[in-house]
Amino acid sequence: MADPFIVTASLPPDIFAWADGLRHAHFPPERNKLQAHVTLFHSFAPSLFDELKTVLPGFAAEYAPPEGRVDGLMDLGKGTAIALRSPQLLAIREQIEAHFHGALTQQDRYEPRLHITIQNKVTKEEARELQRELAPQIEPRAFHFTGLELHIYRGGTWEHVRRFAFRGRAVA
Repeated sequence: MADPFIVTASLPPDIFAWADGLRHAHFPPERNKLQAHVTLFHSFAPSLFDELKTVLPGFAAEYAPPEGRVDGLMDLGKGTAIALRSPQLLAIREQIEAHFHGALTQQDRYEPRLHITIQNKVTKEEARELQRELAPQIEPRAFHFTGLELHIYRGGTWEHVRRFAFRGRAVA
């Protein structure tokens, strides 16, 4: 069976570097196989690869970089994430979802809670401790997502396929 595809939203370099630094500092090292990311879709079937390579650049070309905002911390139960808000990015995601209607996994049929995971698969106590430590340091800040990215899931790691920069004029 071929590996599925993942679609993420690209972060600007400053937000990425900050979040990736937090991830490397707080994610259990033996489980940290990825860089900081914002997942929009968890699993597209391999049969959709050619269509994804056509559809994603079309959306990226049409839309201006959507506004985003760091909105604090998110409790993941046994982990911690940076909570994000972006109605514009979610509107673009909704259009991609509509295009692939009937081909999405159950997990991808629901609007995501946008976030960047910086700690996962720890005890609830460890997660709460990190949240108490980081809460005063996580200040709201605005940014713009820079594009959409396509990855292949490789059994725990991801192989980057292509990035599609937002370069349009439309606002979602």
